[in-house]
Amino acid sequence: MREAGAPADVPAALAFLRTPAAVRERCGRLFALGLAGGLPSFEVRPAELDRVAEYVARVTRERFPALAARAHGRFGHFDAGGVGRAAELDARLAGLPPDERARTKLDLVVPSVLLDAGAGPAWAYRERESGASFARSEGLAVATYRMFLAGAFSSDPARAPLRADGAALAAFDDGALARGLQVDASNPLVGLGGRLASLRGLGRALAARPDLFGERPRIGGLFDALRARAEAGRVRAGALLALVLEGLAGAWPAGAALGGQGLGDVWPHPALGPPGPRGEHLVPFHKLAQWLVYSLVEPLREGGLEVTGLHELTALAEYRNGGLLVDLGALVPRDPDEAFGRAHAPGSPLVVEWRALTVALLDRLAPLVRARLGATGASSPLAGVLEGGTWAAGRRAAEERRQGGHPPIRIESDGAVF
Repeated sequence: MREAGAPADVPAALAFLRTPAAVRERCGRLFALGLAGGLPSFEVRPAELDRVAEYVARVTRERFPALAARAHGRFGHFDAGGVGRAAELDARLAGLPPDERARTKLDLVVPSVLLDAGAGPAWAYRERESGASFARSEGLAVATYRMFLAGAFSSDPARAPLRADGAALAAFDDGALARGLQVDASNPLVGLGGRLASLRGLGRALAARPDLFGERPRIGGLFDALRARAEAGRVRAGALLALVLEGLAGAWPAGAALGGQGLGDVWPHPALGPPGPRGEHLVPFHKLAQWLVYSLVEPLREGGLEVTGLHELTALAEYRNGGLLVDLGALVPRDPDEAFGRAHAPGSPLVVEWRALTVALLDRLAPLVRARLGATGASSPLAGVLEGGTWAAGRRAAEERRQGGHPPIRIESDGAVF
């Protein structure tokens, strides 16, 4: 009989760590420790969630007076500044069948999500077409949108610009990325090298999986793979997350490994015990991957595929959601000098703890926000609360407290996690 934890257990452990259930379970374990006062970095104050909920509800009403927040996803950022870029793309795609429009929008959104780690306070993108400048996530959205229209992700930009294929991505040039994002000495972007590595890793991942992306690998080939796997035109969000985590494995950040396989945005925390062969000490977050799944909903629907079970996904463990909880007192660092006095690596115990408590607390915050908005889980799912919502409220709270609006806890970003 094989002992528990022997190598044969590794595939099951890997599969579990790629699920949103694993994100909730591991974050929940740290949350329970936090409630008992057993975490080294943060004190949890759940009573403050009422105040956080009031703040988020107020921001949501300001942004969406009719309380019709769209689902959290990248496509909302493409219309930054009130410019109808999504309509512009639709006009470019007019006359194409729905499945090809869906493939093209997947080609756009996947690189845009992968490049959407924190830009830092000094960078901005000036859009020639509108004359406006955009910073942070919206700036990266507009920049990647314009790069896509110009054929930056296509190996044949003259004849087929609106596509993102493996050959172009795997060979992406650092100078081309810097030019596309307008990076220079006067406009520095945090983590440019990490973003380039993600693009090249994405290209290699496409080539390695012709079953998902086609013999001439293209991101949009994922639409056909999903359609073949769909049941009555439906794909569950959890299954989609597992598929993109596996299929795009080379593009995700380098966190922990298990059985010799990299896991991406998965990190150890000492409060969960020593390292073990089944990864019980690991906390998965999959921030970019879940952000991608949320962002795939609209283009897949256009192609005739419905993503169901979105409630299975978790809140995104990123610095706006987490910063909101710190700024409004639901999470209190035990050592403020340590927490606020320097930048922290993504895999540091403090950051892992902060992110895990963020996921757990936002699950508990969502119903409190709905109650104040008179909404239900059906009319305002977690994705709507995030969009309405906690992400914007986190940015607002940061801007009210710190010049430049940076988060309360600084991260040593490599452009691949945050």
